[in-house]
Amino acid sequence: MSATPYAFTEQGVSMLSGILTSDKAIDVNILIIRAFVFMRQFALTHKDLTAKLKELENKYDKQFKDVYEAINFLLQKDKQETEQKQRKRIGYHKL
Repeated sequence: MSATPYAFTEQGVSMLSGILTSDKAIDVNILIIRAFVFMRQFALTHKDLTAKLKELENKYDKQFKDVYEAINFLLQKDKQETEQKQRKRIGYHKL
């Protein structure tokens, strides 16, 4: 299964800059590459901050996963109850 990406990697931006030839596209690609370089330099010089961010990311990813699972359960429960009520009843019914 293939999914459309939400962001470019640094390598993707580099490859894209070889295809796009307008002045604006070239300027934007240069700025994006500079942002990647800055982020890499920042991450390398602030390893303690990078480790803390990674720790927070892992902590909150798990919490959000739990929330998403709970919401999904509730949505499925409501859907199942609605489907049960809409089923064609068979057999004898009390009037």
